[in-house]
Amino acid sequence: MQPHVMKAMHDWRMSWDDQQSAAQEAFTTAFPALTPAEKCQCYGPTLRWKKPGEGEGKVCLDDHGRATIEFEHVPKAAVGQAMKETWGADWFDEGPGGFAEAEPGPYHYEDEQTYAEYEFDVHDDGTVTFGISYVKIDDMVTILDELEQALAEHRTA
Repeated sequence: MQPHVMKAMHDWRMSWDDQQSAAQEAFTTAFPALTPAEKCQCYGPTLRWKKPGEGEGKVCLDDHGRATIEFEHVPKAAVGQAMKETWGADWFDEGPGGFAEAEPGPYHYEDEQTYAEYEFDVHDDGTVTFGISYVKIDDMVTILDELEQALAEHRTA
């Protein structure tokens, strides 16, 4: 490879690494419980969290700069509040009260424009396990921030 092409490739790689670091910083600013972890199947930077009574999960980046979140057993009221603030209610056919009032069962939505995928499983025990895949960094930061605010309110209630 020609030296000037090698330099251009190196410059791009350094910029990409900086963007991934900035994305992780944005994620942890929005949701402080996230901490660095080993990579997941996304092959990119991964953050994990676990907090008794609030759930556990991970956020990772893929090689295309898209974020994926997989959270388990998060209080239904907090998920409902966060999702309602982010998208409004009934985007996922969960009903006009949002996930806070959703019946137990699976809810799924695929965005044909962005290729993002949203999966929510409302459990009988009052928790929700959900995955949101292939979303833009700024959308993930918004979701994480809304969820952190909802969990903070849940903590003080």
